[in-house]
Amino acid sequence: MEKTFRNYEAVDVKAAVKEHYRKMRTNQTVDYVQRMHKKYLKFDKPMPLFEAMAHLNKLIDVSDPDLDLPNVQHLIQSAEAIRADNRPDWMQLTGLIHDLGKVMFMWGSDEDGTSQDEQWGTVGDVFVVGCKLPDTCVYPEFNKLNADMSNPEYNTTTGIYEEGCGLDNLDLAWGHDEYLYRVLANHKENTLPEEAMVMIRYHSFYPWHTGGSYKELLNKKDEKYLQIIKDFNKYDLYTKSQKIYDLEDVIDYYKPIADKYLGTGPIYW
Repeated sequence: MEKTFRNYEAVDVKAAVKEHYRKMRTNQTVDYVQRMHKKYLKFDKPMPLFEAMAHLNKLIDVSDPDLDLPNVQHLIQSAEAIRADNRPDWMQLTGLIHDLGKVMFMWGSDEDGTSQDEQWGTVGDVFVVGCKLPDTCVYPEFNKLNADMSNPEYNTTTGIYEEGCGLDNLDLAWGHDEYLYRVLANHKENTLPEEAMVMIRYHSFYPWHTGGSYKELLNKKDEKYLQIIKDFNKYDLYTKSQKIYDLEDVIDYYKPIADKYLGTGPIYW
């Protein structure tokens, strides 16, 4: 039987997954996102790329209904599938690092939802803050718990944004996508192409790329973004399995690619 992915209504989905999304929808407000930007975008913690990857051996993504392995396994599975399809080296590297923003748990806190135990500020499908939450969010019944939805400024289709302003001008729920995107945008040695940065920034934005929401806010450039994400999504989602890799076994292949696009120095987190 073919495996189905992202079935949040399945009887065996852990209660923790649903509770994760309840907390995420309740707490991820405009104010919260602004506070997280101030707190986490200081870029004052130097750490080499593969050291950051090794830390993900200690993190299991509580929002994922499909996989209960340490997150580093998902990253290697994604990268190896991209490599097997002989896609460009930069895309292989993107598969390997796309979830690395989850290393935020190393300096996160329960209160912010950025720790090992409380992950609602780190993982899960993201949405736009500052406008109405769409019913394409996972467990849309939790939308009403978000305080911003009782604020007239925030609860319309466009909210605080200009119609057609484009994805790059929206504030998304805080999480590992935006965090890694900002870290790499700040990294002077980064020469990854724009497509890689789009994959990193928007791969968890399911209400847009899979749900079809936020049409009023999109612009022409976002049509290209959608094709990029749909291409990447095949490897992010459909490569999940119980196959176990050892990070040490793949470093020899990926390190020269990482050096090529990200340099040899530390990355500032």
